[in-house]
Amino acid sequence: MNATDTRAKMAALDVDALRAKYADERDRRLNPLEQAQYASVEGELGWVDADPYVDEPLVREPLDETVEVLVVGAGFGGLLAAAHLKKRGIEDLRVIDKASDFGGTWYWNRYPGAQCDVESYIYLPLLEEVGQFPTEKYAHRPEIFAHAQAIGKHFGLYEQAIFQTEITSMTWEEESLRWIVRTDRDDLIRARYVFTASGPLNRPKLPGIPGINNFQGKIFHTSRWDYEYTRGNHTGGMTGLADKRVAIVGTGATAIQAVPYLARDAAHLYVVQRTPSNVSRRGNQPTDPEWVGTLTPGWQQRRMDNFSRLSAGVPVEEDLVRDGWTEMFRDLYTAFGWAPEEGEEVTPDVMMDVIERTDYLAGEKMREWIASQVEDPETAEALKPWYGVLCKRPAFNDGYLPAFNRDNVSLVDTHGAGISEITTDSIVVDGVSHPVDCIIFATGFEVATSANRTAGADIRGVNGEQLTDHFADGPRTFHGFYVHGFPNLFLLGSGNNAVKGNFTDMLGEQAEHLAGVIVEAQAARGARIEATAEAEDAWRGTIREKTAEIRQVAANCTPGYFNSEGDVERSWAANTYGGFGGVPEFTELLGAWRDRKDLDGLTVSS
Repeated sequence: MNATDTRAKMAALDVDALRAKYADERDRRLNPLEQAQYASVEGELGWVDADPYVDEPLVREPLDETVEVLVVGAGFGGLLAAAHLKKRGIEDLRVIDKASDFGGTWYWNRYPGAQCDVESYIYLPLLEEVGQFPTEKYAHRPEIFAHAQAIGKHFGLYEQAIFQTEITSMTWEEESLRWIVRTDRDDLIRARYVFTASGPLNRPKLPGIPGINNFQGKIFHTSRWDYEYTRGNHTGGMTGLADKRVAIVGTGATAIQAVPYLARDAAHLYVVQRTPSNVSRRGNQPTDPEWVGTLTPGWQQRRMDNFSRLSAGVPVEEDLVRDGWTEMFRDLYTAFGWAPEEGEEVTPDVMMDVIERTDYLAGEKMREWIASQVEDPETAEALKPWYGVLCKRPAFNDGYLPAFNRDNVSLVDTHGAGISEITTDSIVVDGVSHPVDCIIFATGFEVATSANRTAGADIRGVNGEQLTDHFADGPRTFHGFYVHGFPNLFLLGSGNNAVKGNFTDMLGEQAEHLAGVIVEAQAARGARIEATAEAEDAWRGTIREKTAEIRQVAANCTPGYFNSEGDVERSWAANTYGGFGGVPEFTELLGAWRDRKDLDGLTVSS
């Protein structure tokens, strides 16, 4: 689209009508309960969080040990933390996870069709070190899981991991300068440093639907897929559903991948939608061996940096990834090629108008794609998203939309209200009962809950202060990693720092940075590393400044992860280093901080 066409399309938009439509769709979904609208998977619902994949329950004696570093979490975050620590010569470490293997997300999520939505060549970390290469642009779950296992083997981490084990408490002991860690297996671990890498999406959640425990059929969460019931595997072949009426609840990233397989195998599939997703073309393809042969050392980091800059709106000479993500970012950040006319004054008001219209244009492009893929006009209309393009993580899939063209697939659009009731044999939406044999919840994971809950443990720092209390008014950290009053605790993940669309790239950058901090502190004969209160306060001010515009955007979004179900001030949007160019800017900020070698903002002592 050239600049002239873009101007014409922008001028043709009915901005007032679109604003009203977006606001109406947002308002009807706002729930005053916010996060409390979801049911905790405990007590009567504890079965939801059980591990169905354990071949043999672990039997072992409790550990009583002292280690230099404890890494909590064995997903890619934990693997990257352990790998970079070992690269820096820190060998005395322990990795702990409640799963029975490495993999994290890719251990738990075994639903049919599961695959990465960022290209494999930049999503799978440490490809050059491990010496593996993905077989396709978007690898499927078994290959991703196998790569996690390969990292564990390459760095000798299996010998240092304890699985099927959950931490119950972590308490700082000033006298020994160690964290005293206890587990549900009566382990006692004294760790000088603790890395938390349990991830923000580790605890399944269910909507608080009346009658959920009354259902007499089969019910499970997508992250605990029951292949004993469905039969088949990640490629489908679920013969156990051949005579079953199945409801999948949710239309986010997981459901979008699973629906094509369920549509093919179930007698009838009901897709229960509260809010539709932005869905665009995926275009997966096998890896070209000739292209692989042209790659030179350092290729993966260069490719990751290229994607990171593109997704932040920073100009690059060449788009190395060339997929739906980068096309979308080009549309948004280049305003579809918009340019000022000769002599036109580009004021802030003009740019805000262009940005708003660009987002609407991108939304129209996605809605047109949906209409072209779904034959029934009423169903197509219901599947169209009416919110800002980046209000929810966009999805890319070539089988989801065409699945609605099948006679055995029905969209149950709840118009933002959700399921009103579950009976012994049906789901009820807007007074209409839909009899089903099986309910599959694709309703995601807890986000923006307490810090202790996210970590799965009671964390107490200096003088017994709880981390949850420290974060009562939102995250308070320095650079997102260190917390005043909680020495030698390093937080990996998406809190209070820059969040990359490519999560593993973000985790790798953090892990490498923090491993370097420990080595630097040790060189200064420091065993105790803690953020100063002043640095923490200053960083909080920086975050508030950087998120001023994005908080306004989040407030206009439909409820979800991005704006914490409408509680914007507690959301990722309000508590991460965002804004235009935020991700590479944060990377440069960390690099400059490291280069000074003064550990400014941290108190390092012995």
